[in-house]
Amino acid sequence: MKRARVVYRGRRCPAQPDESGVRLDDGRVVAEHELQWLPPLEPRTVFAVGLNYADHAKELAVKPQEEPLVFLKGPNAIAGHRAHTVRPAGVGFMHYECELAVVIGEPVKGITADEARACVAGYTVANDYAVRDYLENYYRPNLRVKNRDAATLLGPWLVDAADVPDPMALELRTLVNGEVRQRGNTRDMIFDVWRLISHLSRYLTLAPGDVILTGTPHGVVNVNPGDEVVTEIDGIGRLVGFIDAPPQGA
Repeated sequence: MKRARVVYRGRRCPAQPDESGVRLDDGRVVAEHELQWLPPLEPRTVFAVGLNYADHAKELAVKPQEEPLVFLKGPNAIAGHRAHTVRPAGVGFMHYECELAVVIGEPVKGITADEARACVAGYTVANDYAVRDYLENYYRPNLRVKNRDAATLLGPWLVDAADVPDPMALELRTLVNGEVRQRGNTRDMIFDVWRLISHLSRYLTLAPGDVILTGTPHGVVNVNPGDEVVTEIDGIGRLVGFIDAPPQGA
């Protein structure tokens, strides 16, 4: 099952995909652009994993890590499908990151990778923008790099785990203005979904609504105001975002 959270004519409501558009809980079918899209869930804690694809680490001339590189995202950073993200004035390199997002469904602590398979509620698509100009090093992404307003898009759909037979065999791609610029597969993760969950659960209790962003493959390129950025994962969804210039005087 795929489900979303949207606002239509001032009313928040759940929604599902329909052949003709988006079906609301009252049965009406409307077009995507008629809706305000919220993230498909209200995330509790968002854990972001850096450099989890060897080809992306190579692209950035960084040695792959021996254990997951994890940092946190604040709630201000999270936005939904069709959101607008501001590219700061004067920066030279801001890029997208297409990522599989894993949603935890039950409290777990100290579990094994095999046990982790039972604790996932579902999956969604993430686009986690980064401003490389502000990166002090690849181990501690600072506030300006990864926690700007609307820096991380989630959606459109939350897909039940039962409907994703193998999350480690999903094609990912990013299109900028309709041109494919990034392509990869979740099978190329250094630390797979189950190992990531197990690793995090060593240190804290994971709870329902926690989200794990699992990293991006190689192929990140600079994006500019006016660009449409689409991140896609087969079987999960097609997440659209737009890049804006800063407001005048900002």
